[in-house]
Amino acid sequence: MTPWPTLPDLPPGMSATPDRAHGQDFTKPFVHDDGQARSLHFTKGELQSRMNRHSPWQLEVDYTLTMMGFLLLQPAPASIAMVGLGGGSLAKFCYRQLPECRMTVLENNPHVIALRRDFCVPDDDARFQVMEGDGAAFMASPAAGFDVLLIDGFDHEGQPAALCSQPFYDDCFAALNPGGVLAVNLHYDDSNYPVWAERILRSFGGNAVEVPAPEKSNCIIFASRGAPISPRRIRLHASLARLDGEARAQLKPEFARIVWTMKDLDET
Repeated sequence: MTPWPTLPDLPPGMSATPDRAHGQDFTKPFVHDDGQARSLHFTKGELQSRMNRHSPWQLEVDYTLTMMGFLLLQPAPASIAMVGLGGGSLAKFCYRQLPECRMTVLENNPHVIALRRDFCVPDDDARFQVMEGDGAAFMASPAAGFDVLLIDGFDHEGQPAALCSQPFYDDCFAALNPGGVLAVNLHYDDSNYPVWAERILRSFGGNAVEVPAPEKSNCIIFASRGAPISPRRIRLHASLARLDGEARAQLKPEFARIVWTMKDLDET
């Protein structure tokens, strides 16, 4: 297994004020550490990411477990692109559990990237890279196709408009290899949610399914460029087989819930 760095101590105090960097205003996130968990925030009322200090690779927020459901449709991806680093929960998990997969992470806020060591995000290497840049621009002209796209981009105001537009979802479809899978994290209670969901459906010719996270404040939309998304396509054992025992135990209940959700949708 990949060794994990020692957690650095954090200075006291919190900051969540806009700061100009690279000619653009970015909000500085702040970090809260209670000795057991470390969390990333843009505001006191919104949690962006949480990490168990003793198991920094584990998934601690419910929607991240749901988002890993892409493995049900693409159990052995060779390449993943992700928009939105945050505290790096999904990036760390994929890096640890999918050692044969190349992963590129796009994050436009340099202050978020600056915290990567505080959240034990691995250093860049031959199969993992964090890039400072605009995720929408990246999807518009990717250097290569991807087997999986993970869209989890938020700022202090919520979902950036550029990551919810019809052209962006069209670009996501084009950036996927045949059989590739898109997983998008959306705020389920946002008044724009139905519009965003419809745009994904349109870009993928209706081949998409909505799976609310367990706490239902987030909803993950899975879409596929290829075979129709259906519970008949899913092989639960194959989706978990490549993971270590700890990850299988953590994901198996959520994967079973996702399959049942898809079955219910398939029957309606």
